[in-house]
Amino acid sequence: MNRKPIHILGLSAYYHDSAAALIQNGCILAAAQEERFTRKKHDAQFPINAIGYCLNDTGISPKEIDYVVFYEKPFLKFERLLETYLAFAPRGFNSFRKAIPLWLKEKLFQKKLLCDELHKCGFEGNLANRLLFSEHHLSHAASAFFPSPFSRSAILTMDGVGEWATSSFALGKENKVEIHKEIHFPHSIGLLYSAFTYYIGFKVNSGEYKLMGLAPYGEPKYAQRILDHLIDLKIDGSFRLDLSYFNYCTGLTMTSTRFHDLFGAPPRPAESQLTQKHMDIAASIQKVTEEVVLRLSRSLIKETGEKNLCLAGGVALNCVANGKILREGFQDNLWIQPASGDAGGALGAALAGYHLHLEQPRQLTNSIDSMKGSYLGPIFSDEEIAKRLEGMGAQFEVLQEDEFIRSCVGIIEEGKAVGWFQGRMEFGPRALGARSIIGDARSPQMQSVLNLKVKFRESFRPFAPSVLREDVSEWFDLDADSPYMLLVADIAKKYQRPMTDEQKQLFGIEKLNVPRSDIPAITHVDYSARIQTVHRENNPRYHKLLSVFKSRTGCPVLVNTSFNVRGEPIVCTPEDAFRCFMGTGIEALAIGNCLLRKEAQQPSLTENYTEMFDLD
Repeated sequence: MNRKPIHILGLSAYYHDSAAALIQNGCILAAAQEERFTRKKHDAQFPINAIGYCLNDTGISPKEIDYVVFYEKPFLKFERLLETYLAFAPRGFNSFRKAIPLWLKEKLFQKKLLCDELHKCGFEGNLANRLLFSEHHLSHAASAFFPSPFSRSAILTMDGVGEWATSSFALGKENKVEIHKEIHFPHSIGLLYSAFTYYIGFKVNSGEYKLMGLAPYGEPKYAQRILDHLIDLKIDGSFRLDLSYFNYCTGLTMTSTRFHDLFGAPPRPAESQLTQKHMDIAASIQKVTEEVVLRLSRSLIKETGEKNLCLAGGVALNCVANGKILREGFQDNLWIQPASGDAGGALGAALAGYHLHLEQPRQLTNSIDSMKGSYLGPIFSDEEIAKRLEGMGAQFEVLQEDEFIRSCVGIIEEGKAVGWFQGRMEFGPRALGARSIIGDARSPQMQSVLNLKVKFRESFRPFAPSVLREDVSEWFDLDADSPYMLLVADIAKKYQRPMTDEQKQLFGIEKLNVPRSDIPAITHVDYSARIQTVHRENNPRYHKLLSVFKSRTGCPVLVNTSFNVRGEPIVCTPEDAFRCFMGTGIEALAIGNCLLRKEAQQPSLTENYTEMFDLD
């Protein structure tokens, strides 16, 4: 007798990176961030569009959804917010007074708010019995463990803050996840990193990856100062912050005047000149963060005796620290949730509902993991793509598979940037060969061309390589799966180009224009790269493109950056892709089996793209 399938919808919302994820009997069917539909980066609103996508794509109606699970517990969060202000009273009263009305709506009465929003999505009747709440770090832990290939594993989650927890130690066994230890707010490695993000002049909850990219240009001259004054770090990785240097508990900024005095200057104004000192400070907080993460992971493995380690939470997107764990940690195997931030909390909430609340068994997959390559978003048929492009006035040719791949490789060989829009959109912050801009990694000009003419972003920011999985150890100091671009490793020594004594004397950004390897477009100033391994099993067309490029050039590596400009969410629809194509220096667009060349397009369709999105 066939059992009725169990459908669970997971949601995250009201902080940043709202998302929805839909599972059936524990199998992930669909997941997407709200920002991709609204075109508002890090959109925190209720994910009505993401929910609509999940339901429409799968053909599952709202009445077939057994449970909706929210990714955190609003009462606990309200308790933390209230207790924090009371602990620091009367300081911060003005921000408290302004925040209370929003808190009452979004925290204290969130169950009603969620039910009201779900009714707008087509859900009917009294939803109270179908609405569940997971804890924030439990959602992260579930998102890390349940899709992993491990039957049991230690789980480390780290972020800014959930309800009270900022880091957690958990253990996953079969269909169970139990949290054993937590570090609580206001002591947070995520908020410490965000404080420096703010101080260096980048946006909090958005610019942390810029801080990580800036770090290799500097020297960690201030690391000891951070350890002496800001963070009391223990041998097991536990820590406490000196809160007198911070202002995030009650204020509207991250750092206090005492913090500014410690580093000899106020925060850098956004978009102003970056100095060598800023780069040295970035290098210093990156080094301290890596040490915290390494100590925590080693301690967790030592305490549990587990051989596997899973990571999630926003700090798990720090791929440089992840690379250190892979090389220097005590675990045998490492798996990181590709949507490690709050968006992934929606998926974790759904999985927690199925395995923990309903106590349903877990089916391990024989493939890399059960994330399906993180290709969980919208897909468009070739016919639909052609129809939508015609509606935009686009000029294109429709090619058969082999000719299509050969043509794209030829364009890349000419040194041109190609918008690559294929299959299902990625879930998480990384473009993984579905909504990507790609180019020739061997080109010395490609890095600066992509930054300045295509992405309209800061010149210091590095680009990532996509490499055939079977060739990764030949080109990089890595022999492991890295399908989600979450591990950093060095370029293989034989492809590195040593710097001359004169070049070594260069400071900071001056190093940018020195080719450091045979694949300079993806080689960072410290000879590192954030690697994506491409697997035939979960992205056959992208794998084929790389394979043909390798057969023609001997190189199995392409530049891969997200298909968007600075401040814009990654493109979702063919219309998004065409607008970005026409508003940037992208020279060709490969979308479905349609190939568009810039010179063939009507000049009147050119977009003024640089001012359409707020800078991130």
